[in-house]
Amino acid sequence: MKRTNAAALSGVAFALASLPAVSQAQSSVTLYGIVDAGITYVSNTGGSHVVKFDDGIAYGNRFGLKGTEDLGGGLSAVFVLESGFHLGTGKLAFDGAEFGRQAYVGLKNQWGTLSFGNQLDLTNEMVSIYNISAWGSGYAIHQGDFDRFNGDRLPNSVKFLSNEFAGFTFGGLYSFGGVAGDFHQNSAYSLGAHYANGSFTAGVAYTQLNNPFGIYAFDPYAMIGTSTFLGRPTISVSPSGAITDLYANTSFAVDKQGTFGVGTSYAIGDVTLNANYTYTTIKAYGESSHMQVGEGGANWQITPAFSAIGGYQYTTFEGHHWNQGTLGLHYLLSKRTDVYISGDYLKASNGVNAVIGYSFTPSTTSTQADVRIGMRHSF
Repeated sequence: MKRTNAAALSGVAFALASLPAVSQAQSSVTLYGIVDAGITYVSNTGGSHVVKFDDGIAYGNRFGLKGTEDLGGGLSAVFVLESGFHLGTGKLAFDGAEFGRQAYVGLKNQWGTLSFGNQLDLTNEMVSIYNISAWGSGYAIHQGDFDRFNGDRLPNSVKFLSNEFAGFTFGGLYSFGGVAGDFHQNSAYSLGAHYANGSFTAGVAYTQLNNPFGIYAFDPYAMIGTSTFLGRPTISVSPSGAITDLYANTSFAVDKQGTFGVGTSYAIGDVTLNANYTYTTIKAYGESSHMQVGEGGANWQITPAFSAIGGYQYTTFEGHHWNQGTLGLHYLLSKRTDVYISGDYLKASNGVNAVIGYSFTPSTTSTQADVRIGMRHSF
């Protein structure tokens, strides 16, 4: 058996070696990745402060391969296989998916790229870059990531992303639910566009998930710290005050999650101003609620190596509101390595247990804060 495999491998090697040299010159495969790790202090998680090792925060840890092959006539084949992982344990992220960050194959020509697989939605492609707070601190995504500003993807999808034409790009994506007899169940779609002209950029997108599931299923208390959600309780409280999350193991069944987002930036010298707004509709059990988020901030490139990033978010949902401020300081040791310190402070309205960016156990009060020191290396 071993001799048969060895012979087969020898035959493959000979065949590859016999390919014309021009074919090799017209194809490329790139290995790339990011590793991020550090120490985080959180003021209140379930009633106590915590100091912990955390990774993939300022930059999601990844390891990937991407490639292209020139097919002639301006047409190319492209692919990406990108894995997310936890540096502290070495375990895979995204519920253990081997290529949970991205996995697609497609064709590219002078108009754009048509691709198939597990792919980033158009909210990510066009507007999540304006989540300025998250550039300062990776924890500072919008409340619960209801608006998918955390850089999310959709499985089993077909996607078109145009090339840039006079500063303008656009695209669309459809994710198949794959449920027999029901084309709508578990499906999703995403549309977006972006424009850049000198110091000014702007993007807009709409993404809708029907019956969100898997890593995008809803656990309302863990996500935003409220005791009710669309008129239903999310927690039970014992006589001693102990809190039980009712949807920690079985998700809250949402029928529709639709989010519209718009963002813009303007560079003035060494300072780039950013702003964004999102409007998200959640429907379940015959009820409908809306979350609105407004955010503004700036990135000040103090020196070529040193930058300061700050942002402020205001969120409203079902009569509750959240105010959050973020500051991050980043220093480049080289083009591929930087160190940083960041912090967030969140104040929610009374009755809400604050939780920053769906990142920690909710606080037992309406406030939560974090401070982090970390480093990142890319290759």
